[in-house]
This record gives sequence, C-alpha cells and structure tokens, in this order.
Amino acid sequence: MTNNNIRIAYFSMEIALQPGMPTYAGGLGILAGDTLRSAADMNVPMVAISLLPRRGYFHQTLTDDGWQNETEANWVVEDFLKQTSTCIEVYIDGRPVIIRAWQYQLSGSGDSSVDIYFLDSDSEENSDYDRSLSHFLYGGDGHYRLCQEVILGIGGVRMLEAMGYSGLQRYHLNEGHSSLLILELREQRRRAGDDVDITESVRDLCVFTTHTPVPAGHDKFPLNEVSTVLGPDYSLLGCEDLFCFDNKLNMTYLALANSRYINGVAKKHSQLSRQMYAGYHIDSITNGVHAGTWVCEPMQQLYDQYIPGWRLDNASLRSALNIPCTPILQAHQAAKQALLETVNQHYNQPAKQMEIDIFTIGFARRATVYKRLGLLFSDIERLKSICAKFVRLQIVFAGKAHPNDQQGKLLIQKIIHLANNLNQHINIVFLPDYSINLAKLMVSGCDLWLNTPQPPLEASGTSGMKAALNGVPSLSTMDGWWLEGCLEGLTGWGIGNGESIAEKLTAQGSDQSQVEASLLYNKLEQIILPLYYQNQHGYLEVMRNAIALNGSYFNAERMLNQYIAKAYY
Repeated sequence: MTNNNIRIAYFSMEIALQPGMPTYAGGLGILAGDTLRSAADMNVPMVAISLLPRRGYFHQTLTDDGWQNETEANWVVEDFLKQTSTCIEVYIDGRPVIIRAWQYQLSGSGDSSVDIYFLDSDSEENSDYDRSLSHFLYGGDGHYRLCQEVILGIGGVRMLEAMGYSGLQRYHLNEGHSSLLILELREQRRRAGDDVDITESVRDLCVFTTHTPVPAGHDKFPLNEVSTVLGPDYSLLGCEDLFCFDNKLNMTYLALANSRYINGVAKKHSQLSRQMYAGYHIDSITNGVHAGTWVCEPMQQLYDQYIPGWRLDNASLRSALNIPCTPILQAHQAAKQALLETVNQHYNQPAKQMEIDIFTIGFARRATVYKRLGLLFSDIERLKSICAKFVRLQIVFAGKAHPNDQQGKLLIQKIIHLANNLNQHINIVFLPDYSINLAKLMVSGCDLWLNTPQPPLEASGTSGMKAALNGVPSLSTMDGWWLEGCLEGLTGWGIGNGESIAEKLTAQGSDQSQVEASLLYNKLEQIILPLYYQNQHGYLEVMRNAIALNGSYFNAERMLNQYIAKAYY
C-alpha cells in the first residue's frame, strides 16, 4: 500500500467528527474536526492521526443540587470506524505495546475525502494497563498521559510509515500533545544514517500551532519519568536548554524548538505567545469554523436561496448584506423555536417555560474560573432591575468542568442555584452534557451570544464565530478573536477595552471583573435590549452584518488557506 499523494499529516489528541463519537473534550477537538472537514472540501492532501478513547471524555450529569458527576462515555467503535489490518509496536517502560488503527473517512462536499486514523492500544496482546491507555481522553495521572502521548506521537509516525504514507512534506502538531513525534522523526533519520543535519531536517518537516496562554494547558513531564517511559533510544542529552526546564520535558518547547513554522490562533494570542516564548518567531492564523457544519438548517436554506455556492466559497457570505431582513428573522425564529423546544423539555415546571418572543442569551463554555461563567451575576439587583425594565430575560447555559476542576464544578453549581432563586425574574437553565448537537442548537437559536473570559487568557474562542454564521451577534470581553471580529454596533458589542477599563480601575479603585460587569450591564440596558425590543429592524441589521462581516471571514476555509500559504508549502 502506498499513499504517495498525501503531503500533510495532521496530529491532534482529540478530533470531533460526529455527536455519537466521544473522541473530543472541547474546543481543540472541535477545531480539529472543522479543519479536516475543510481539508476534505478543498481536496487538501492530508491525513490525520488521533487517539481512540474507547470510553470517551465523559458524560456530564447534574444532581438536584447542581453538582457535576461524570460517567463513562462508552460507544460502539465499530459503528463508526473501520479497523485496519495494520499494527505497529511502541516501547513503553521497556515493554512492547501493540497499537492498531481504526479508519474514519471524512468526505468533503465533492468527491474528495480525508482519512483519519485513531490509534488503539486495547489489544489482547497487551497488558491490562497498556490496553487502558486508549480508554479515556485526558484521563489518569501524569504517567498515563505521557504513555498516551507516546502512542500519539511516536506511534502515529510509525503507523503512517507502516501504512505506506511516504514522502510526507509536513507534520502539523495541533497543540503540544503530539510533540514526541519529533523524537521519532529524529530517531528515524539517525537509524537511516542519513548524511544530513538531523535537527534541521526534522525542523523543516514540522508545523506547530499553540492554542493557550494558560500555563496549565502545556504538558510537562519529569525527565526521569520520560527516560523510563521512552527508553534509551530517545535520549534528551544535550537538549536540556531547548525544551527541558526544572528537570521536566516541556512538550510545548519541544515543538517550538523543532518547527519550521509556529503560529498562535488569533492576533492577540500570537503577540502574547511571542512574549511567553522569547526567541521564537510566532505567526498568527486566527481560528475559523466549518460553515457547512455549524449553519443551522433554516439558515442553510436561506443562504441556498440568496447565496448559491456559499458552502465552498465562504467568502461569498458577505453577500448576506443583500438578504432582506424579513427572511433572516423568519429563519432565526425557526432556529430559536428548535432551541426552546429542547430547553422546555428540560423544565418540569410550566411556569418556567421559555417563550420565543423573549430576548434569549446563550453562554456555553468549558466551566473553569477564567471563563467567568458568573460575571453576568456580579450584581444581582442590577440584573433584576434590567429585567424588570424589559419584561424578562432568558439565559441558556451549558458546559462541562474538567473532572478534577473543583472550582469549575462550583461555578456550575452556583449558576444552577441562581437559576432556582431568580426564576421569578429571569428564566435560566443549565443544560447538561454539552455536545455537538446541543452546541448547534444554542449558537443558532439564541438572540445574543455572551462570552466573558478574563483577558488576556482567551487564546481565540470559536463559539462566537459559529453564532455569527447563524446571524447571532456577540457580546464579549475584548479578547481572543473578538478583538478582530468586533465592529461595535455592527457585528455585536464589546465589553470595554483596555483603555476604558484602565481608566475606570483608576477612578473607582475597583477590580477588573467589577468594572467589566458594570460595562456588561450598561451595554444590555442602554443599547442591546432597547435595540431588540424597540427597533427590530436595527437588531436584524446587526444580525445581517454578523453573517456578512464575521461569518464570511472567521471560517475554516479561510483559516486553512492561510495554513496552506504560510505553513504547508
């Protein structure tokens, strides 16, 4: 078997493809799936490697008291993937571990497709522990994670070679989890005895995308553990100053030091990354989302009527400026009705049923402290007064906390307690087990998408991009992609900016969250809600602008074209 036409290998610990496949945990996997869908649409010569989590990430359940519990996300692998006949061997802790591959063929809009291979250690030849290494996504302790990254990085390179993928031109590392592929590429060249500079040869093959400025998002492993797990073939002697610090192997620095092209996922994130990683040239390619996947059915029908061919020419969505407001409203109301039907099924009390004519805010993020799920509730009395002034508000929340993130779980519990206490003033629901299907309903069915991360910790964010494709404007703190996408009053609204917040902090002696909460309330009370309830045509114009100005640019087609131009060739 030969695959000499493929030129790019895309490595990602998680890839989101279908709702029934729990092969992703969150935004990183969603982005990977959207990237590969666009590659299939555009006939980009790409193959992808990921890990097969047989028990997924987890299903989220919420107790009556609002506490998150986790259950295994078991699934029938054979219903979605085809097992290949190829298997390879990697050494972990000095013992051989057999790795098999399962294939998923991702079809594009035309005749082209991208093959995705999920690596699986659950083979009868392996010990119980080794079989478990492909059970849970981001599961176990540090040793478990390191073993998983051996399978992904070292095993991935070996699997592609065994399958006949020769002459690969680039290896794209989607975050640092797959960085051990660099050591395998170096070892391959050493074994071959090539008369080349191994370091430069490997660097010329690798492209690295970093996704987070949060230190906890970068994997680090003790050097003695790395030496034991990897064995003597992968010595790091002489490399400590490049990617080993405090006696730990830093997977991000391993990728930085061995990649020809490095990028952050928004302009601001790239600027921060250059400050974090001095000495490395870090470019910017702002994330995008796959339009054909995230546009809801009513909006798809609308675009088909007014912008034929938009699926393979996302830039043509700028022509949404020519769509009359009435059909935009009709399509949005259909999407909103679909969301509210799901929400109302969640409610047991008829008095808490959500209504289509009431302004509805959506907020769906990973539940962790810096995402600030509770910023909207910083001043309950102020929020109540705003609601009284404009009849009512409806707010739909969703999102999972990492199983070990107790503070994130407390945030979810706080939202659910507030939902119960404020039900006479505001209809609030927290929908459990956030998923692809639920995300599609929320980003299309809400009237406003709210995002309140603590600057500058949002690398990019993509949920607001999905909302924009459906004509839903954003209200967001000025961070990540929104620094590029916010045209105030045209595509949505920003919650302050660096200068205005600094002035208020000086004048009021308040902390940043208090100032931003006040600015959030001001935008809702003075601009957004009056526009929605008193000037429907004006609000529809903002919705139309969100499609034409943001949807036409913040998409995976544009993003992948930038990778092709800057990184791949």
